Amino acid sequence: MRPGVDVGSVRPEDFDGVVDLCLRARDETWTGSQICAGDAETVARHIGALTSAPGATVLVARSGDEVVGLLLGRVIGPNLFTDEVNLAVEAVYVDARQRRRGVGHALMQAAVEVALAHGAENVYAAPIPGARGVQRFFVRLGFAPAASHRVMAVAALHRRLAAEAARRSASRGIDEVVARRRQSRALGDSLRWGPSRSAISRHVSRAVQTRLEVESSTTIS
Repeated sequence: MRPGVDVGSVRPEDFDGVVDLCLRARDETWTGSQICAGDAETVARHIGALTSAPGATVLVARSGDEVVGLLLGRVIGPNLFTDEVNLAVEAVYVDARQRRRGVGHALMQAAVEVALAHGAENVYAAPIPGARGVQRFFVRLGFAPAASHRVMAVAALHRRLAAEAARRSASRGIDEVVARRRQSRALGDSLRWGPSRSAISRHVSRAVQTRLEVESSTTIS
């Protein structure tokens, strides 16, 4: 995840940022009316109702004072039809400027921790219709189709996210090693060969010009 971004439960001061992200998510898909209302006041009222529901989970990613990602979920069960406890992820959204930096994975990791704390068996996700990026995100993580949802075992998702985090960390480490090697190679070349060819050419040209000027002045005198 990008340095300077942290993930945690929603706080009162995050609320305006959450509403703003919901409206941005609405604007990004042709099924926006299925996501939320189009005005901030109504969205704020609806989110307030969601946060008061039993088992509600609202996670946010913050960069400084700005909310750059959110996850809306709910711990459900057991009930008359199942003895299982599950986590239902109803929405995941990351600000367009923060994508491909691990923010979505960090939100899902925080959701897995909520699921583990409640003894949940599975995570059910309901990708927003028309939001192809979110659909691909869940597919890449390994979620399988489950009616109108996608589902993945909590333990399997936990392992997958840990592996993804280790891979990204290793990739950053390799990039740093390569950068250091390039710097060392450039320094070694400069010590081995001395001034660059262009610098030598400039010195030679300057010397020739100086000699011509001296010869010219001597002839005139």
